[in-house]
Amino acid sequence: MSPTTSIITAPSKRCDPAPPQTFSPEKSSGDVAAKGTVAGGVTLKAATPELSAKSSVAVTDGDEKLRDGANKQSSTAMGQHDDVQYVGINEPPSPTGATAHNNVKGLSIIPLIFLIFYEVSGGPFGVEDSVQAAGPLLALIGFLVFPFIWSVPEALITAEMGTMFPEDGGYVVWVSSALGPFWGFQQGWMKWLSGVIDNALYPVLFLDYLKSGIPALADGYPRVLAVLALTVALTYMNFRGLTIVGWVAVLLGIFSLIPFVIMGFISIPKIEPARWLVVDLHVVDWNLYLNTLFWNLNYWDSISTLAGEVDNPKKTLPKALLYAVILVVSGYFFPLLMGTGAVPLHRDEWTDGYFSDVAKIIGGVWLRWWVQAGAAMSNMGMFVTEMSSDSFQLLGMAERGMIPEFFAKRSRHGTPTLGILFSASGVILLSWLSFQEIVAAENFLYCFGMILEFIAFVRLRMKHPAASRPYKIPVGTVGSILLCVPPTILICVVLALSSLKVMIVSVIAIFFGFALQPFLKFAEKKRWLKFSTKADLPDLLNTHEHSESLVY
Repeated sequence: MSPTTSIITAPSKRCDPAPPQTFSPEKSSGDVAAKGTVAGGVTLKAATPELSAKSSVAVTDGDEKLRDGANKQSSTAMGQHDDVQYVGINEPPSPTGATAHNNVKGLSIIPLIFLIFYEVSGGPFGVEDSVQAAGPLLALIGFLVFPFIWSVPEALITAEMGTMFPEDGGYVVWVSSALGPFWGFQQGWMKWLSGVIDNALYPVLFLDYLKSGIPALADGYPRVLAVLALTVALTYMNFRGLTIVGWVAVLLGIFSLIPFVIMGFISIPKIEPARWLVVDLHVVDWNLYLNTLFWNLNYWDSISTLAGEVDNPKKTLPKALLYAVILVVSGYFFPLLMGTGAVPLHRDEWTDGYFSDVAKIIGGVWLRWWVQAGAAMSNMGMFVTEMSSDSFQLLGMAERGMIPEFFAKRSRHGTPTLGILFSASGVILLSWLSFQEIVAAENFLYCFGMILEFIAFVRLRMKHPAASRPYKIPVGTVGSILLCVPPTILICVVLALSSLKVMIVSVIAIFFGFALQPFLKFAEKKRWLKFSTKADLPDLLNTHEHSESLVY
């Protein structure tokens, strides 16, 4: 499409086409959204009733300014933003860009940091298997190097795409805008399923840390009832509001990390640096090692499904991701450093929960109990944050018309009631799986979802270089491709090391998604279920079908 010197209104996809009109680009305010295409093929959206009334006025002055402004590219540092305004759901432009639902306050940066922390990590609980699989040296190197291969690129892409599309659909919207609604739905299905599988793990781990003090929770009906009761209680917390979940995450995070700070100071006189250098490449369990690293350092993109609930996301989200990367990597590396350096190595004992034994050896029984309590609280934090992400993802998909509209219904607390209940049901149904099966299955599905995200990221960079990006990674098209190469190679390795059982089950789940999307479209056509799209959301179908315009 060749550059144009006028702004053209784009006809709605749900109405009969009308002849294009021109209008003046002057600023105004209101509630009715108008669309227009500027030079370079980028479609802009303005919330104004007066704009449509002036749509017959040709643009004669300032054409060069429009052309220059549309083609201007800028790269902002992490934590900075430009002046592009995003029009939120059912609201006029505001200085903060926060989404308001029934006067529910948007998430601020501190709760957002800890929500990301719990989406990804929750503390060093679960990293013990890396020492058992590969020894202290490779475990330490892994948690230093792996973040640069995987976590940093994923966090950077999340910062750029999350501020480009600050709505609850998150990565589903990214893929839909780049590859179309079919692949957007597949992204949502795989990511939601992997998130629910992941969440099924946390009630089980919570009880595993408590069963040493309460043996009745080890198995049988008491354990089943405890899983159900814990799931119900934490689900209700999600129902009460995302702000509550965010500040609960802050309190749980502080409580869970403090014992490791204390352990670090106590362990200093006992550390022997030679213990850090132990390695034997002939007895490395690469499958367990890579799956442990991957599981403990992924899910940075999950916070994107909450972008519509964040106060001023174009500024807050990149900053929160930066601070969360530092918090997560430090929360893994330093406990491993002091644990492997201060305690004689017995690799077979380094398994889930071994940090409580390390705490007892270094500080005594009181520190062991604190670490165990911190681990239990950490699992609670990971559960509520993962459920928030999963349920708001369903809400975002419903607002895009991908799934029935009843998933978009909100409670008086601004939370997606049916999305929460649906996700909780999945957690209960999958809680019978073992720890290793859960980790392997979710990693497999997650890998396929990440491949779609990388493709969407690069495709949008190539097809829509002039689109608004309040935060932009300071690399060009070639740099964006190179950024995705190391994590893609890692994904291929993780997929290749998957067991046959996990591979078969995951592939069946993927093909189920291939069948589910056409079935839902058929149900919409037959009017068995009601689907609807939020009227003032950017028209992503327009992006896919008419590649010259991106409605932002």
